[in-house]
Amino acid sequence: MSALTPDDLQAVLLSLRVALAAIVVGLPIAVAVAVAQARGRFAARVVLDALVTLPLVLPPVATGFFLLLLLGRRGLVGAWLETVGIVFAFDWTGAALAAGVMAFPLMVRPIRLAIEATDREVDEVARTLGAGPLTRFFRITLPLAAPGVAAGAILGFAKAVGEFGATITFVAAIPGETLTLPSAIYAATQSPGAEARAVALCAVAAAIAVVAVLASDAAGRWAARAARGEKG
Repeated sequence: MSALTPDDLQAVLLSLRVALAAIVVGLPIAVAVAVAQARGRFAARVVLDALVTLPLVLPPVATGFFLLLLLGRRGLVGAWLETVGIVFAFDWTGAALAAGVMAFPLMVRPIRLAIEATDREVDEVARTLGAGPLTRFFRITLPLAAPGVAAGAILGFAKAVGEFGATITFVAAIPGETLTLPSAIYAATQSPGAEARAVALCAVAAAIAVVAVLASDAAGRWAARAARGEKG
């Protein structure tokens, strides 16, 4: 860890900030999309499924380039947003957006599977007893799907921390502004004599990933116990 520079430590903190912002904003959208995929009956469902999966199958650089074309300062939407003071390109908020887009499929899938695994008869009984759609969702569906929501949030966070291709294409790697942990690792590997820094940064990235996986497992088990009404 002594090999890390102040810029490296700042990059680690920025990555955590970016990932947290991506999950806070993206998770409610992921839950809504997962519900639509699991319970929806509409013609455009196949299109929705394809759009959700797209960030996983496209090269991350291509995703970043599309974001730049759409939300860059001269992009289709970005030029208008800049007139009202909203800027994504070459700003940490853009890094959070790119990371959130790349992490989105990993958030949606476990939530969708958890919702599909819930007993529809419980929901139907609640409906016959007069419970409205929102009541059934927040009192029945969401608690039962809590393990999937927890897993999706934590895995999405880990993916957002490690996102590189889309982020560097959309917001570059400006120290103190958009230089995230993966960008710092790449910069260290390209600098002669910086092998120790690269190893230390990789160790930090690995530690974050391991903690995220363990937290995902623990959160899933806790949420499953809570859904069953168990204590401890």
